[in-house]
Amino acid sequence: MNKEQSNEVPGMVDLATIVSLCKRRGFIYQNSEIYGGLGSVWDYGPLGVELKNNLKRLWWKSMVYERNDVEGLDAAILMNHDVWKTSGHVTGFKDLLVDCKSCKKRFRHDLIKSDVCPECKGELTEPKAFNLMFRTFVGSVESDANEIFLRPETAQGIFVNFKNILTSSRRKLPFGVAQIGKAFRNEITTGNFTFRSREFEQMELEYFTYPEESDKWFEYWVNERFNWYTTYGIKNANIRLRKHDKEELAHYAKSCYDVEFLFPMGWSELEGIAHRTDFDLKQHSAVSGKSLSYFDEERKQDIMPHVIEPSGGVDRAFLAFVLDAYREEKVRGEKRVVLGLNKFLAPVKVAVLPLLKKKPEIVAMAKAIYKDLSGNYKVVYDDTASIGKLYRRQDEIGTLYCVTVDVESLEDKKVTVRDRDTMEQKRIPVSDLKSYIDKLVR
Repeated sequence: MNKEQSNEVPGMVDLATIVSLCKRRGFIYQNSEIYGGLGSVWDYGPLGVELKNNLKRLWWKSMVYERNDVEGLDAAILMNHDVWKTSGHVTGFKDLLVDCKSCKKRFRHDLIKSDVCPECKGELTEPKAFNLMFRTFVGSVESDANEIFLRPETAQGIFVNFKNILTSSRRKLPFGVAQIGKAFRNEITTGNFTFRSREFEQMELEYFTYPEESDKWFEYWVNERFNWYTTYGIKNANIRLRKHDKEELAHYAKSCYDVEFLFPMGWSELEGIAHRTDFDLKQHSAVSGKSLSYFDEERKQDIMPHVIEPSGGVDRAFLAFVLDAYREEKVRGEKRVVLGLNKFLAPVKVAVLPLLKKKPEIVAMAKAIYKDLSGNYKVVYDDTASIGKLYRRQDEIGTLYCVTVDVESLEDKKVTVRDRDTMEQKRIPVSDLKSYIDKLVR
């Protein structure tokens, strides 16, 4: 096989191209599409769920397995009504909305730049507060006494379990609690694909520190989280840190930084790192009547820890990594689309491709190799097109390596291994293939 040559086609990818790729190749589908869809709710397809799970595993590995100061938690989505009342979400988690009297469309007041409807220039209503939490009920009667909410964030599950984790893990300050889980916000202004969704997943860490050490740990986590994205493939030109102005700080925050990514619609938040002080533990202690302080054995005193919170969205990170990894090249005068994802994120690690599917011996050998490689990571077998088209298909979904079984393989017991990024090809003995691939992809 001849080595392929390439040169990049200049130009940034637009969101429409990524939306098309995600649906066509099975990364992301519109939820309930056959019924017209449900706005800003998305389903992750066969490749999407692999990439999403890889992303979550990578975050968990970095946050929990590679550290000795972090425990994990998986708190329930439904919580006591008083949790959200105490945290300020019932009264404070609101957007100001306006309605158009003519076309009846609704908009966030802070995003309207004039006094008229941006769609039809009609007259707008006075702003009204709208709570972003989805409301439901426990039990058989829909009454205020039975009202609860789908959680709009995962953090509160960590705060109300602080004492439980402290007792069972016997941790000493400073230490953190990590959690990945679903959250729900009844967003009015949605759009930009999965960037702002009504159902999404968060990757959050609440890091509990001595008050006098909290500023040091805040700076540490700002840098740590920024570097995590660049370590796993985000280009430095597409990521930056932005400190919040005092006017935009949340009611619980002393300070906050956003890790921002250059999305097609401009610089936008990828992850926030907030200095929450002792607001949450104090609030829950006061209202519940149960102390959430930490007793320091050496100091012989109760301490209310301060909290540093790195909080990122799985869905936004997914979108950012895909956008950043996408590139188009020219190979022999034809366009090659490549999803150059980091090897730990790539949904498919290896594709096994028989050069001649009508030759039973080649097919049998290819299927045996597929079976041997499968088990520890995603491997696919594909014989549905010519080898050139198969390569392009695997490039477009980010497959790291293609293993091709050809006529020569039957004689020399070797296969061709093709690298996604360089397109270089090597002949590897079948007997060495598994160990060779394992070293490359793990």
